Amino acid sequence: MQQGLGKRTTGGLGLILVFGGNGQLGRALARQSVLRGIKLLALSRSEGDITDPGAIESAIAQWPPDVVVNAAAYTKVDLAESNLDQARLSNEIGPGRLANACDRAGIPLIHLSTDYVFDGQKTEAYLETDPICPINVYGRSKAAGEDAVRSALDRHLILRTAWLYGEVGENFFNTILRLAVTRDELRIVADQHGSPTSARAIAEAILQIAPSLARTGTAYGTYHLTASGATTWHGFASRIIALSAAKIGRNPVVTPIRTVDFPSAAKRPLNSVLSSRKFAQAFDISLRDWADELPTVIAGAFGSSSPASRHVA
Repeated sequence: MQQGLGKRTTGGLGLILVFGGNGQLGRALARQSVLRGIKLLALSRSEGDITDPGAIESAIAQWPPDVVVNAAAYTKVDLAESNLDQARLSNEIGPGRLANACDRAGIPLIHLSTDYVFDGQKTEAYLETDPICPINVYGRSKAAGEDAVRSALDRHLILRTAWLYGEVGENFFNTILRLAVTRDELRIVADQHGSPTSARAIAEAILQIAPSLARTGTAYGTYHLTASGATTWHGFASRIIALSAAKIGRNPVVTPIRTVDFPSAAKRPLNSVLSSRKFAQAFDISLRDWADELPTVIAGAFGSSSPASRHVA
């Protein structure tokens, strides 16, 4: 259990209760809440399992919140192809149960979703009004989870983000740092496009909008929220290496490859760029360019331990 119980609160906001507190976003929310002096409790799965209706009810009763955030999910995209039941339980059934509990308690819910609800065939940034068409089990389970939340709870905010990364957790950023320690060459896909978005930036945005969610009249619904700008996995990896080479004492070559050269169990969308214009208009918040955000994450990653011991994906 991670707590952010600062002395100062924002806009009269009470407690924010986070399910999925051990994930990268849950941890980022806990850290940023301390800095902002916001009351927040991030629950691990053992403390608040969203697949267990009894556990959800118990957590909400024990720690009555003003806002609930669901950062819990099954995110192993390739393994989901052979673990459909587990993906559905965590990404569809669990969010529906949590939304039902929030509805009964009269609590708004922020639910995190993904760019993988789209097929990636659009050449421009995806809008919230674009039809979804997931191309893998993970994406289908997340799309079903969105529907479950919408059906159960009016006061919901579904946030679709993309290419989430941070100093902790299993993500592309940490994988690149780990591999850079031992490899002279990294072969990285260069024909998939997206906006690397830090968990810290998403956490800050959630904490900024939480006070308004606790009041009535908020523009609930589905929104996209990612960093500004776009790149490829190859471009992202190249920038990670450029900024961290001096710290790890190695500078491996980053070689571009095509998606077809890197077979995987699950298909990936070639275009994961999402337009965050609707969110900016509703809440007056825009995330900075991914390339400007990355140095901050790099600094945090090397602040307390070496990459060899910390960055294990």
